[in-house]
Amino acid sequence: MVQSAEILSVGTELLLGQIVNSDAQYLSQQLSPMGINVYRHVTVGDNVERLKAALAECLQRADMVITTGGLGPTMDDLTKETVAEFFGLPMERDEATYAWLKDHFEKRGAVMSPNNAKQADFPKGSRILPNRNGTAPGCVVEENGKVVIVLPGPPVELHDMFENAVLPYLHSLSEDVIVSKILRFFGIGESALEYQLRELIAAQTNPTIAPYAGTGEVTLRLTAKCRAREEAEGLIAPVEAAIMAQVGEYFYGYGKDTLDIVVARKLLEKGRTLALAESCTGGMIAAKLVGYPGISEALLEGQVVYSNAAKVRRLGVKEQTLEQFGAVSEETAREMALGLRAQVGSDLALSVTGIAGPDGGTAQKPVGLVYIGLAQESGVTVKKLNLSGGRNRIRNMATLNALDMIRRALDKMDRNRT
Repeated sequence: MVQSAEILSVGTELLLGQIVNSDAQYLSQQLSPMGINVYRHVTVGDNVERLKAALAECLQRADMVITTGGLGPTMDDLTKETVAEFFGLPMERDEATYAWLKDHFEKRGAVMSPNNAKQADFPKGSRILPNRNGTAPGCVVEENGKVVIVLPGPPVELHDMFENAVLPYLHSLSEDVIVSKILRFFGIGESALEYQLRELIAAQTNPTIAPYAGTGEVTLRLTAKCRAREEAEGLIAPVEAAIMAQVGEYFYGYGKDTLDIVVARKLLEKGRTLALAESCTGGMIAAKLVGYPGISEALLEGQVVYSNAAKVRRLGVKEQTLEQFGAVSEETAREMALGLRAQVGSDLALSVTGIAGPDGGTAQKPVGLVYIGLAQESGVTVKKLNLSGGRNRIRNMATLNALDMIRRALDKMDRNRT
């Protein structure tokens, strides 16, 4: 069983800073729950000698090396060839891959260039990894008790190849089954969540608990390793229950769920309708929700009411309110939400008004001040936020907080109904 790994990223463009190396981050996130320790990330340019030297160093320290990049058709794409040379293996053409490549181009009405043919060549004896999103298949080379997995650089190709070809291969190397469950939280920071769960984390064995911080949210990955999936799920269940008992109020979803997906799904499942009036977010909340199929049944209307005149004309905000309290105020957010709900007749009507910066702030109303109003049959509530960061971060965080406010309101509606 592979227990240690290093990630070897190939590409001069990475060293020049032209491309962010998200591949290494992704691979580390995937390998850690499997019990494979990633000791180092190494990056080299498109140079055969430096790549061979890096391979030698990595394989001295680790059981497995995963390379990314250098599988294209051009002369400087030499990762497979260098791995073959490193192990003293000849390159051999795989006729099935060559036929697939030709068919790939023909289906698109294009002629395959001669240099694309090298993408069908692999180190002798290697296991070929199909590429469903590009023309560069990867491969696995097993030599001298070591494993080298060669993957393409583009994330859309690498992610699919890893999940559909590499993961089954790695699982085949062990008799154990590894089961992971991801829990997502919003409204609590990583340090605060970790502190509340400190006793659980300190006592972890199997399953393990791994926190990760994202933009405005925290995820927990619970990972159990057993001989059967049912046994692993049985180990995870009580740990998840203990986590929920401590920080369940911040939990919003599992796996690849995002706040917008959860909100859209809840609106449709519960048969509730929503209208939006956005100022500083400029339509970002609506844009998030409209990505969900069928949301037109629930999202009745979205307005961008950036100016004071629009707030008065479209939503019925009183001019006196704007003069006395300003556009960015609890009072204005309240009238925006109430006016929108009266106009549209939706179950929920949400308003956002704030100062996203970089200009426009004062000592009394600094950049990052945001008010979110939510009107429903039971009344209207307004949430005040003091956000930090640049303009885009403030708008993004306002959007996430607005979505979380809708989510909580929908959950409360269910509790009140029962």
